[in-house]
Amino acid sequence: MNIKEYISTGILEAYVMGDLSLSDRQEVEKNLAQYPELREEVKQIEETQEAFLQRAATAPRAKLREQILSLVENKKETKAVSLVPSYWRLAAAASITVGLFVSYLAYDYRDKWLKTVVALNNMVDENQQIAQNYNIVNQKLDKIEQDFSVIENSEFTKVVMKGTDNNPNALASVYWNPTSQEAYLSIQTLREISSDNQFQLWAIVDGKPVDMGVFDENFLGLLKMKSVAGAQAFAVTIEPRGGKETPSLETMQVVGTISKG
Repeated sequence: MNIKEYISTGILEAYVMGDLSLSDRQEVEKNLAQYPELREEVKQIEETQEAFLQRAATAPRAKLREQILSLVENKKETKAVSLVPSYWRLAAAASITVGLFVSYLAYDYRDKWLKTVVALNNMVDENQQIAQNYNIVNQKLDKIEQDFSVIENSEFTKVVMKGTDNNPNALASVYWNPTSQEAYLSIQTLREISSDNQFQLWAIVDGKPVDMGVFDENFLGLLKMKSVAGAQAFAVTIEPRGGKETPSLETMQVVGTISKG
């Protein structure tokens, strides 16, 4: 049932006034038992009607009282009697009008309040999304600044690793600081590999491979790897996910030697 439309028919006012047929009254009472909103509306109609009638039931002016008494004395009882039902009909009609108006204002206010709540929630969601986007952009800017601080730092040596016969078009670089032993990896071109595998970076120290960590190819900028001292060259191989203790030389993708001088 559309509660709002049902109320707007005026049937509840007619129910309160006792102007419904027995079948209609039974139908209204059935709906009242089922819908708390209708019971609340009937309560408001009754309270509004009662308040209106109480305000209307003021004492008549003295002159009006004298006129009524004069009519009674002149035996014009018909007009005196007809005055009472006419008054109550007007009062009843006015109470229904007031009730409808109050109901309209209540629903109109509730509708506007709900729309305001929805608009406010949407605004909060939008502001939260803006804040998240702002944080993401700031994080990206911070990452770019950090990468540039490494690339432009003269203490870091750039070692270009070129493709091997396994992947001639591959290209990557390592930025290595011999003093702090920090190392950052930059990927220009590497082929896609199975999700069961990962790339692994190696440093050649005194002719032996030293693990510098595994990575996937889908990162941007510089990726910090394990620190290493005394590196003479760097290489990348393809290994099972998680890496190995020793490199699979047959899967080597790129290799680069640190130039002396």
